[in-house]
Amino acid sequence: MSPALFALFAAAFAIGTSEFVIAGILPAVSGDLAISIPTAALLVSLYALGVAVGGPVLATFTGRYPKKLLLLIYVGIFVVGYAFCAVAPGFTALLVARIFIALIHGAYFGTAMVVATTIVEEKRRGFAVGLILAGLTVANIIGVPIGTAIGTAFGWRMTFAAVSGLGVVAFALIALLVPATGAGDTPHGNLAAELRVLTREPVWSSIAIIIVQTVGQFALFTYISPLLTTVSGIDIGVVPWLLLLFGLGSTVGVLVGGRLADWRLMASLTGILAAQVVIYLLMVPFAGMPWAMAVMVLVWGALGFAFGAPAQTRILINTRDAPLLASSLIPSSFNVAMAFGAWFGGTLIDHGSSYAILPWIGVVSAALATLISAVSWARERRAG
Repeated sequence: MSPALFALFAAAFAIGTSEFVIAGILPAVSGDLAISIPTAALLVSLYALGVAVGGPVLATFTGRYPKKLLLLIYVGIFVVGYAFCAVAPGFTALLVARIFIALIHGAYFGTAMVVATTIVEEKRRGFAVGLILAGLTVANIIGVPIGTAIGTAFGWRMTFAAVSGLGVVAFALIALLVPATGAGDTPHGNLAAELRVLTREPVWSSIAIIIVQTVGQFALFTYISPLLTTVSGIDIGVVPWLLLLFGLGSTVGVLVGGRLADWRLMASLTGILAAQVVIYLLMVPFAGMPWAMAVMVLVWGALGFAFGAPAQTRILINTRDAPLLASSLIPSSFNVAMAFGAWFGGTLIDHGSSYAILPWIGVVSAALATLISAVSWARERRAG
């Protein structure tokens, strides 16, 4: 791993921890600020909206600037923002700060992906993308439990202070290790060029794959805990361990997916998506078998995240002349699809469906994503 990639990974880990740790400290925030849990949950939902909007908007206006400078600005805002969160006088101030930080979340990942794929050899671009994504999965495994423990022991404000401290470390690493020139800077940086690359078939089809696959994944993942307890009959105390398995699987998945992208990108992408169809289909008859579901959660975590590196690498390869807007649309696409998937799954449950129906949404979504990938791959081969 190059030192520059490690710096980008460190910032991804910090941002990922900050995004997900809120779930662990939400009750504490609610109690301390005298607000309801649903109101406190706006710190999650509006953050996701900010991520979806912020990346593309900032990419529209920042394409001409050096990418290392942008990375430092984004991480600097992250540091200051969470330092403020740690001392926020009330819920409104805390919410506004979180939304403001969310605006740079998507912009950071879009810019970091561009930088990562330009500071490595061409044959290692998939690995570079996978490593940045691993920052998010490792945050779930390590950062979130530690951040939650800090909040439990010392209060939620100390969690935000610790997150800000992670940002300080990431800022220093980027300043020291990411090269000042050649780090993804392009000759264009104008809006027309950024918009034009979005019309390329490999770009829009890959974004479509991301959206369609993620809807199915999060229609199930959002409600995985009640599915495991009510359908699989697994004790609630075991569920966190299964989620840890999911996190471990997802980390392995993104790294292996990156390697596969460097090997045979479209074959790997299509194969991973097809394997997801299989795992969702297996969940249907085996959902009532605890040990079978435990194994499938691990495999599902790996497959569910393995597709990300090939899909994103494909976008970056096909937008090298004007990559910033397209790369910023990647986290936006994920967040919009996650929100829709959670809403769709919840709507089915609210209307009387069993949790056991949720894997079928995964089947349909993964099958459609596989079809899009296979058709696009066939077009590429015909085009030579």
